[in-house]
Amino acid sequence: MIRSFSSGAYTTARLFPTSSNFDSTKQEYGDKIVYSPQEATSYYFTFNVNRQSYNKTAKTDEAQKTSTKEALLNKNFRQAINFALDRHSYSAQMNGEEGADKIIRTSLVPYDYVQVGEKTFGELAQEQLVTYGDQWKDVALTDGKDTLYNPTKAKAAFEKAKSELQAKGVTFPIHLDIPVEQTDVIAVQQTNSLKQSVEAALGTENVVIDVLQMTDNEKMSITSQAKVPSQKDYDLNGTGWGPDYQDPATYLNILDAKKGSALKHLGITKGKDPEVMAQVGLDEYKKLLDDAASETTDLNKRYEKYAKAQAWVSDSSLLIPVASSGGSPTVSRTVPFSKAYSQVGIKGDPFVFKGLELQNDIVTTKEYEEALKKWQKEKLETNAKYQKELANHVK
Repeated sequence: MIRSFSSGAYTTARLFPTSSNFDSTKQEYGDKIVYSPQEATSYYFTFNVNRQSYNKTAKTDEAQKTSTKEALLNKNFRQAINFALDRHSYSAQMNGEEGADKIIRTSLVPYDYVQVGEKTFGELAQEQLVTYGDQWKDVALTDGKDTLYNPTKAKAAFEKAKSELQAKGVTFPIHLDIPVEQTDVIAVQQTNSLKQSVEAALGTENVVIDVLQMTDNEKMSITSQAKVPSQKDYDLNGTGWGPDYQDPATYLNILDAKKGSALKHLGITKGKDPEVMAQVGLDEYKKLLDDAASETTDLNKRYEKYAKAQAWVSDSSLLIPVASSGGSPTVSRTVPFSKAYSQVGIKGDPFVFKGLELQNDIVTTKEYEEALKKWQKEKLETNAKYQKELANHVK
């Protein structure tokens, strides 16, 4: 792609920091490499809190299976894993050391997806999150910075979990099966990065990440293409979600106890498995969702209520947010932010070029950063104006 850009065939080229030719590309285009804004799709790990299939496992006996299941039902244990994951190191396996933070996301709903006045959705959710405990005081639900990774917090959460689990007869270490497609080099490196940071923070005498390499078909059959939740054959697996409409509900409803599309990734069947859902608090979460959905006349109040739901999701650590789409290094001859933009719908499609302008010279990093700041400022202003007009329309 970079060769076609250099020859003039392409106006933009995506770069790959972990590729063998990136160093030479960097030497040629060093001050012209820019990173696209983070996009709306969120990537995260999910815990299978109701695992029933063990065809692909490193566990050697029933005690390990039972102990892991009890651990995954324990919120303090899930929080320990959440705090033990080094997202910078994980993201660097794909986006390189310099670009690692460009794709980090710490929340299911993007922090700036909607806003109330001058406050972003992430700031609203953060205000609610700190009410769940001191462990969340220094956490910012934002993009581009890993405020979740904290080995000290991970150890503290684990010690709470260990005490609670030992009282139930759980034995350690807890073994977590994570499947990965064996020919996907970056995915293997990312999974090994996760293993390294979690085991370093918590100790292998407490937690062992078992990286299970397999073929693509094997992995798909026990993850995304499993026909029913009971066929989900893992303890921890990566997946993602992109929005369908401009409201936080489009993300947060995926964990709705009756209709959530992400329940299957937790090993839960929609509308069933009430005992498991109650153990992890999804019945209480349902009340937060219903309360937010019932607010149809005041957008600010609606978003504030959905922020409470996001805070619950963060505290539950059923989903471990890692990264976003976008944040990609590129070189380009297009005028920055000249094309139409939207986080949802066809307007934001990368193959829609309405408004796109070209320029003769390659965009420099400095030019892009200046344009980005201007665009972000204008976006906040226009978003606030749009939401105010929409609120008046709804009333």
